[in-house]
Amino acid sequence: MDFSFTETQTLLRNTVQRFIQDKYDFESRQKIVHSGEGWNRDHWNMFAELGLLAAPFDEDLGGLGGNAIDTMVIMEELGKGMVVEPYLPTVVLGGGFLKYGGTDAHKSEVIPAIIDGSCVISAAYAEPKGRYNLADLSTTATKDGDGFTLNGHKAVAMGGPWADKFIITARTSGGQRDAGGITVFLVDKATDGLTTRDYPTVDGFRASEVMLDNVKVGSDAVVGEVDNGLPLIEKVIDEGIAAVCAEACGVMKMLVDDTIEYSRNRKQFGVPIGSFQVLQHRMVDMYLNYEQSTSMTYMVNIKIDEDEAERTKAASAAKVQIGQAGRYVGQNAVQIHGGMGITEELRLGHYFKRISMINTQFGNVDHHMKRYAALSE
Repeated sequence: MDFSFTETQTLLRNTVQRFIQDKYDFESRQKIVHSGEGWNRDHWNMFAELGLLAAPFDEDLGGLGGNAIDTMVIMEELGKGMVVEPYLPTVVLGGGFLKYGGTDAHKSEVIPAIIDGSCVISAAYAEPKGRYNLADLSTTATKDGDGFTLNGHKAVAMGGPWADKFIITARTSGGQRDAGGITVFLVDKATDGLTTRDYPTVDGFRASEVMLDNVKVGSDAVVGEVDNGLPLIEKVIDEGIAAVCAEACGVMKMLVDDTIEYSRNRKQFGVPIGSFQVLQHRMVDMYLNYEQSTSMTYMVNIKIDEDEAERTKAASAAKVQIGQAGRYVGQNAVQIHGGMGITEELRLGHYFKRISMINTQFGNVDHHMKRYAALSE
C-alpha cells in the first residue's frame, strides 16, 4: 500500500507548518489563550485565505475536494502548535453534519460561510449525564406546528463561546437511551431561549454549557432525518475521532522531541542525562508509542469511508491506542523533565494537558475498549 501524500496534501502540511512557525509560537499562543476572547479572529480568517477551512468540502460547494487524509494532515500540524481556533468543531464536526445530512439550503448557504470563515459552528451533542453514550439524551424536541420546541442542557460544547450556530442533538421520540427517536438540529446562537455559560478548559481551549429553554425552530433546522439521527451522529463523531487522533500524534511528536532535546542538555553527575541507559530505554518506548499511534491514525483515516462496522471498529481501536500511548508519552515526558515539566512557563506541561484531554474527548480508553469488544462479538 502506498502511504505517500499527494502534492496537495504536502502543500497543506507545509502551509500549516509555516503558519505555526511564523504566527503561533508558544509565547504567541499563551497571549491568545489568556486574552479575553481566547482565540484570534485574524488567524481564523487566515485559515480561510489559505484554504484550510475548505479542504474537506466538495468542489461544487467551494471546497478543495479533499478527504479524511487531508484533514488528518492539517490536524496533526495543528496539534504540534496546540492551535486553539475551532477547526475540529467547525470544519470537521459542524461541516460533517451539514455534508452528510444538511438540506440544500444548509449546503448552499452555511458551508460556504464555514469556508470563508464567517460562520463558526459548535457541536453540542454531549450531556452532563450521557457518559459518552451518544443516544443518552434528556434534551427534547417537541413537535410544534411546522417546527419544534427544544428544551434541555448540552455540556462541553467545544468552541461554543465563538460559535454563530450550534449543532444540537435532541430526542424527538422514544426513551432516554433508545437508538431511535433522535434528531439533529442546526440552531442560531441568537435564537430566543438559547443561552450559554462559557469557560476555559484545562488545556487552554474554550467551551460552553448550552441551555435550551423553549427554543423554537422551524422544520428547516432539521439536519438529516427526523427520529433517525443517530447513524449520522455516529458517522460524524467517528470522523471527529479520526481527526483528533491526528492532532494527538502532533502533540506526542512534540512531547517526544522536547524530551529528547532536554535529555541532551540537562546534566547530572557531569554528564547529560540522555546518556543514562534507563532513560534511553524510556525515550525509545515513548518514540515507539508515538509511531504506533501514527500507524493507527493512518488506519482509521483510511477506513473512515468504509461500511459502518469497519469504520466504527477502526475508530475505537485508534482511540484506545491514542489514549494509552498519549498517557505513556505524556507522563514519561513530565517525569524525565522533573518538576519543571508541569510548570506554566514550559510548553511541555501544556502539551501534557492537551494529550490528557484528548484521552477523554469522544470517549476514553475504557469506553472504546468496550465498544470495540461489542462490535467484535
